[in-house]
Amino acid sequence: MFTYNIDDKLKLKMLDLRDSEHLFDLTVKSKDTLREWLPFIDYTREVNDTKSFIQSTMKQYSENNGFQAGIWYGDKIAGVIGFHKIDWNNKSTSIGYWLGNDYVGAGLMTKSVQAFVNYALNDLNLNRVEIRAAVDNKKSRAIPERLGFTEEGCVRQAEWLYDHYVDHIVYGMLRGDWNSQKI
Repeated sequence: MFTYNIDDKLKLKMLDLRDSEHLFDLTVKSKDTLREWLPFIDYTREVNDTKSFIQSTMKQYSENNGFQAGIWYGDKIAGVIGFHKIDWNNKSTSIGYWLGNDYVGAGLMTKSVQAFVNYALNDLNLNRVEIRAAVDNKKSRAIPERLGFTEEGCVRQAEWLYDHYVDHIVYGMLRGDWNSQKI
């Protein structure tokens, strides 16, 4: 099982069913702010919904198609980061992430994304990591910008959010660029 210690308080650990209640509680507690950018929030109504999500991520892992990890700060789950899927033929992946309200602004996500990208490019030997974020999602866009990703363009009407489409900015990082920069 994947565990990645970032520092003495922060670690990434693959989600398992024992995390269901804690992750559900975090999701519900942060629902109002997460809902703006994450449409799955409306479908997370009970602990079993979170269990189903975790089971799907375990299946994803068993199929060698990436995984989702809890972001743990101390002994509390603070958020989630994960691979959407891994394209092994082209050695590329994309990642998504979110944090609970109580953990925003402490640098946890920047450190988590940095660790996840490092794992993808160096441990999994992938060549490319992509991050997409809605044009107006400034907090999410700040992460790849802070980590030196290249803004590669805009995908128009990339995602349906409740009652409208949003455009996505695409950020990319290549292994050669990642390993040559000093962060």
